[in-house]
Amino acid sequence: MQRITVSKELAEKVPGIVLSCIECDVQIQVQNNELWEEIESKIKELNSSLCVEEISKMPAIAASRRAYKKCGKDPARYRLSAEALLRRVLKRSEIYQVNNVVDQLNQVSISTGFSIGGYDADTIDGEITFGIGEKGEPYKGIGRGELNIEFMPVFRDAKGAFGTPTSDSVRTCVTKHTKRFLMIIIAYELNETIEYATNQAQHYLKKYADASNFELKTIQAI
Repeated sequence: MQRITVSKELAEKVPGIVLSCIECDVQIQVQNNELWEEIESKIKELNSSLCVEEISKMPAIAASRRAYKKCGKDPARYRLSAEALLRRVLKRSEIYQVNNVVDQLNQVSISTGFSIGGYDADTIDGEITFGIGEKGEPYKGIGRGELNIEFMPVFRDAKGAFGTPTSDSVRTCVTKHTKRFLMIIIAYELNETIEYATNQAQHYLKKYADASNFELKTIQAI
């Protein structure tokens, strides 16, 4: 796994950041029916136990929204991926189906409230830094086109920005050609649920993506 650090600038604004990183070999499938049944079950459960107004109060999402504000970004205008997924679940009773690896990531996200980055590890160039987006910094989000990432928490490698908690980038996205997968679970404040999310992700990756050769790493800002 590449070296992953939190920039001084971001650590000073959000000192409680914890990144739980999972890297592994995966087998991509367009669809895994057993996984999708589990996702549909979770969607039904959430629709019966959660309302839209409560999403922003979930601990992981509330902490994420506070972090965006500390960095200077409006979380209502640039929704975190976990919040956007949960709003879709409650308003439309659905989430996008992509492939087994991305689908399991979304399942963990809606189950825990964490925004999670998912990347083709082989497309990442060198060390990774989690910092703050700059004005005019180029970024093409998946399904979003050019995205204004100024003041947004952002992952960078030697080629520039490739991941944000609002939208991952086209450059490092998971495709049918992905062999090595990097998953980063982002907690902006110390949250014991991150261990559960990490264990859940490992379970799903093994069960639904035949994952192997795991590397795990926990990064703390301070």
